[in-house]
Amino acid sequence: MPTAEPRLRAEPRGEARPEESRRPPDLPLTIGLFVAVFAALLPVLGVIEAGPWLAGAVLLTALILAAGYIARHNRLPAVAVSLIELAVWVLTLTFFFFRDTALLWLFPTPETFRAVPDALAVAGNDIALGAAPLTAGNELAFMIVGATGLLTIIVDHVVLTARMPLLAAVGLIAVSLIPAIAVPRGVELPGFILLAAAILFLIRSETRSREPKVQRDASRAAGVPATALGIGAIAVVVAIVAAPLLPQPAAQPGAGGIGTGPGIDVSLQLGDDLRRPRETTALIVRTDEPSPPYLRAATLSSFDGSVWEPDRLRSVPLTSDFALNDVSVGTGVRVTEYKTEVEVRELVSPWLPVAFPAVAVNGLQGDWEAVPYNRTVVSRTSSSAGQKYEVVTHDPRPTLEQMRAAHSGGPEIRDDTTKLPDNLPAIIRDTAAQVTEGAESDYDALAMLQRWFRSGDFTYSLESPVEQGFDGSGADAVAKFLEVKKGYCVHFASAFALMARTLGMPSRIVVGYLPGTATNDSVDGETVYEVMSSQLHAWPEVYFDGIGWIPFEPTTGLGVPTTFAPASTLNGSGDDSNDVTSTPSPSSSSQRPDEGQDPGSVDQSSGSQSTTAINALPTAAIAFGVLLALAIPALLQFARTRRLLGAAATGDAVAAWVIVQDAAIDLGIPVPGSDSPRVLGRRLIDEFGAPLAETTLLVSAIERASYAGGLPYTPVAGLSEAAVAVRSALFVGMPSARRAFAVIVPRSLVVRPGSVYAGAGARTRF
Repeated sequence: MPTAEPRLRAEPRGEARPEESRRPPDLPLTIGLFVAVFAALLPVLGVIEAGPWLAGAVLLTALILAAGYIARHNRLPAVAVSLIELAVWVLTLTFFFFRDTALLWLFPTPETFRAVPDALAVAGNDIALGAAPLTAGNELAFMIVGATGLLTIIVDHVVLTARMPLLAAVGLIAVSLIPAIAVPRGVELPGFILLAAAILFLIRSETRSREPKVQRDASRAAGVPATALGIGAIAVVVAIVAAPLLPQPAAQPGAGGIGTGPGIDVSLQLGDDLRRPRETTALIVRTDEPSPPYLRAATLSSFDGSVWEPDRLRSVPLTSDFALNDVSVGTGVRVTEYKTEVEVRELVSPWLPVAFPAVAVNGLQGDWEAVPYNRTVVSRTSSSAGQKYEVVTHDPRPTLEQMRAAHSGGPEIRDDTTKLPDNLPAIIRDTAAQVTEGAESDYDALAMLQRWFRSGDFTYSLESPVEQGFDGSGADAVAKFLEVKKGYCVHFASAFALMARTLGMPSRIVVGYLPGTATNDSVDGETVYEVMSSQLHAWPEVYFDGIGWIPFEPTTGLGVPTTFAPASTLNGSGDDSNDVTSTPSPSSSSQRPDEGQDPGSVDQSSGSQSTTAINALPTAAIAFGVLLALAIPALLQFARTRRLLGAAATGDAVAAWVIVQDAAIDLGIPVPGSDSPRVLGRRLIDEFGAPLAETTLLVSAIERASYAGGLPYTPVAGLSEAAVAVRSALFVGMPSARRAFAVIVPRSLVVRPGSVYAGAGARTRF
């Protein structure tokens, strides 16, 4: 006699199916979303100083979410909810930032809308030319608060209307990573944990809102919250331990955007750029100068004891008559005009590499501005990528006697080029006085400093500052560098600039590129030079009255030190080739010497660097980390299934049925919300080879658990074994590739039965 099959029971009257009733507003989801947006905003504090903008962003987020919650509570359509939130966004921003142009301080007028592009342009300029941490003015605060409000509206719609918390999580994580891309920082553990917890809470809360009460109880018993905690713990471990082992991205901080090539970091965090293993051709240069010039991007004058900040100076359009005025020098100082052609290959930056002192830059595409004070060229909207341009310079060429007679300083000097921090380590001041003892002029003292740094006592090293904990440009790092005598260009430039200031001389640091290496090509009789990404460099400058800013090259093994010829050697010679340039000239090779190698033994003709041996340990660690990451979903699903089996062994019908649903979802079998357990069970038997007896047992048990009402529930024996049998049969009936994918990428960890991602599938009736 055939085994009796359960008959389809009608749905209980008076109970609305989930798709037939509007889901009520979910207060926990709204609160969780507020915390998630706040956590995503925390990393911004690493690049922008806390101020009124933070309170404004938090308040606007709260107002938007509260408006959305009230609208949903009143059963308004999704479109109306989003429109109400947009209205709150506009009115609040108008009151915060443009109430002087608004009607009744709230309602924007045409004048308000005309002010918005100008505010955004000023904010973009602050970001492009500023150094972290920025002080947010009214315009930058408007940009941040407005962007936070838009983000809130978007994720509110995605989470509470579309019910897609995972998509919202991707957006929140992406936003939280933007400050880290702009300025390299370590893992902000509190903010990361808060964001991870908020995202997991959103996912779990939204998932639980889809489940009937009996299934929520079973999920709790099966340890789903513990699974979520496990995911969070693993994510924290991966972020803190595995992430530092990954290779550095090609796009560099300070590039003004994510582009196809490296950028210029003007914050003196050049160590990461120079240690980057992938070397590219940044620029192609040719010039009529006797030696190829250094190319500057930005200057840094303000020093607070720990950070050198790029100069925030007035800029004017490059086409303006006040952009790059002619060079002003004292009587008798010779000035020579040179032209340098630059072709940008792989460099994405709002700062344009130019020779100094530039009086004209021709051939640029886009909108560019000049900073008259330091003769640099920047852009708010364009990039250096693909640019080909000509730089015209008027180079002062003083004699040695003129340099010795000139005083370091003058009326054009800004205060921040002479300031020193109150807690400057004594070794900096004492060493400067000791090295320059007996100097008869300011120039002689600086020449003594330059010669001391390049005498052979110091070693160029990218690794020693990291290993010994002084990889920076602050006063403490400089003090340690003077003790260890190992470092790279940032340390040499910082030490020289600070020591010059202790001697009463105005100084600043320049970030740019070393002169390139000569190639075998020439154009119009001019040698073509190739500037590599590894030649990103920093050097000091000191101001001399009547001559201008004079660069020096203290970094051992790089270029040629600054020198000047006596007038007697120049008399009667009108040939420029007899002049000694005041810009540090490169040796035939401007590559870095290897650590521990005598700079004098470096092959000056080949321009080649020794190949760094590949350390297999980081590679193996990365490979192991990747394999571990790939195995995490399978391990989590295994742990989840074990917990559900434990609950099923005690007679829990819901836990046993969840095992079957998980297996179906992992294998790509549709589990739509419109299918009752009996319909799904029949489809599994007819189409996917599920065993009849075990499936019937599970269907009967879940129906009794779901529809028993207030009657006492009696646990059913054998549910664990039945669930294992059905799950195994479903896997056996699938192709091997589909089974492997189901194990490696178990979709049931994030896709719940009845959700839109579980699929509609075919409908089979008994």
